[in-house]
Amino acid sequence: MSILYDLVKDIPIPKMVKVKQHFDNEQIEDVTKQLQEALQKKEVHKGIKKDMEIAVAVGSRGLDRLVETTKVTIDYLKQHGARPFIVPCMGSHGGATSHGQKAVLEHLGVTEEAVGAEIRSSMEVIQIDELENGLPIYVDKLASEADGIVVINRVKPHTAFRGPVESGIMKMISIGLGKQKGAEACHQLGFKYMAENVPAMAKIIIDKMPILFAVATVENAFDRIALLEVLLPEEIEQREPELQKIAKQSLPKLFFDQIDVLVIDEIGKNISGDGMDPNITGRYPTPYAYGGPDVSKMVVLDLTKQTEGNANGVGTADFTTQKLVDKMNREVTYANGLTSTVVGPTHISTAMTNDKTAIQAAIKTCNILDFTKARVVRIKNTLEIGEIEVSENMLEDIEKHPYLERISDLYEFTFDCSDDLV
Repeated sequence: MSILYDLVKDIPIPKMVKVKQHFDNEQIEDVTKQLQEALQKKEVHKGIKKDMEIAVAVGSRGLDRLVETTKVTIDYLKQHGARPFIVPCMGSHGGATSHGQKAVLEHLGVTEEAVGAEIRSSMEVIQIDELENGLPIYVDKLASEADGIVVINRVKPHTAFRGPVESGIMKMISIGLGKQKGAEACHQLGFKYMAENVPAMAKIIIDKMPILFAVATVENAFDRIALLEVLLPEEIEQREPELQKIAKQSLPKLFFDQIDVLVIDEIGKNISGDGMDPNITGRYPTPYAYGGPDVSKMVVLDLTKQTEGNANGVGTADFTTQKLVDKMNREVTYANGLTSTVVGPTHISTAMTNDKTAIQAAIKTCNILDFTKARVVRIKNTLEIGEIEVSENMLEDIEKHPYLERISDLYEFTFDCSDDLV
């Protein structure tokens, strides 16, 4: 056995209990009908002419009902005589390659067959202007040559900065449509100025490019669409900050102020751009965002299949496992840091042999006197926190909290022959 095993083998892992977290689950049941009605109410049809080629910008995040909202939008454009096509709108994601970005969309279910439109993927951009601070503004070349552009995205809090506009339509326009070069330009001066640069770039693109409308969604705590709106270009700047406030109120959370050890089963780009949502974990990649619990030590056990080796975010954890490191595609992962200029999340945290030793290492180093009283929380990922696991020492917190419900007896973690959780 290794010295690392010897150092942690006697560290006790507390008994756990399953807990249900209660959030507002209000959602739109018939998204197709809601979007069709929203499109009919707006004056968007006035800007659509017969045989217009219209680029529909679709991103890489796992939006609820993404295929459905994309298809409804495509069908609407076709009904008015247009010839829509899809452009991947995701900055540097997909390994910053054209085939990689198309593959990301296909993994999300956005295929040409499913939505009824061709996917045209290219990393080529044109520079249309620059900000007063000298940052260049880029737009996808294929989209820039289209007769019109439509943007589909979810509005939600960003993971690395705070401002009236964070992650949403304007970010999709400024960074997503800008491809790798646009993302790089927007990140050039760091996240400290992102709250200024994102809307400034987006406003210029809206002024200079034929943006027809945007489909904006806000999701509830269970990642289901709770609000859907169609915004004309002149409405985006004023309405998005209001949607951002609603999104922040709807954000799921862990209802604990302090956690000794947070165990996360999986991270991935399909979960969050940061692999795991810092708004949930309280661990941010920059000092320009805040909120969430005070977590002493965090453990990440594995990667999602959909992330295809992109382990961005593992560096914000204190411990990980060798199996995660073995699955890591370093080139794809490091491309994230090189583009965003934030390289900490792409570092490899202390990698232990298996799940059990990683959890024991986190408990050993969480700076408490009695390891049997460690406050441990385990979640599958930051998208699925409706049901979590909580250690025995936190039972009093659960009983007092109006949104927490104990749903099991106490039990011990079960490990397989490799000491990985089952």
